[in-house]
Amino acid sequence: MAGLGVAAVAIVGGWVLYMRSIDQPAFQIVRKDGNIEIRDYGALTVAEVARSGDRESAVRAGFGPLARYIFAKDRQGEKIAMTAPVTQQRRPDADTAWLVHFVMPEGKDISSLPQPATEDVRLLTLPATRRAVIRFSGRANDQMIKSNEKRLLTWLEAEGYAINGPAVYAYYDDPLTPGVFRRNEVMYQVKR
Repeated sequence: MAGLGVAAVAIVGGWVLYMRSIDQPAFQIVRKDGNIEIRDYGALTVAEVARSGDRESAVRAGFGPLARYIFAKDRQGEKIAMTAPVTQQRRPDADTAWLVHFVMPEGKDISSLPQPATEDVRLLTLPATRRAVIRFSGRANDQMIKSNEKRLLTWLEAEGYAINGPAVYAYYDDPLTPGVFRRNEVMYQVKR
């Protein structure tokens, strides 16, 4: 039994290390206060889909078309490397609609990426931005997200930062990663 336990821990540990090795967007930390950071990001190229419904079902529904795009299931050409995080935010023009993004690998832009096979997936470039970010672990349920979002908003108000846009929820791990090892973030674009 002890051997099986050690093997299980090794497998989970190896998987977590693999997930941490996936490309992530580069950023500069401007300020850090515990699990809250102010970060400067350069322009990011993303693949985007829009989905309606509650937060959890929208991110699940958005993941499929984006995965089919990067793994060349719905289009011709080479696969695109998996990156993290998957991000989600409310669509500015609708209360129940969400935008779900896969960040494209560094060095890829719209001109160097294969075109999506359907209109469901859209490629766009997000401009460079400064973001306030709170990081937390666990399975990102609505209660956990709202609690961390509230903590971040309280901190931003106390520190005099102005928010510019909706909250962005970032998920760094796949569904098989145990909750304690998961990395999640709530982000707000803030005015410089």
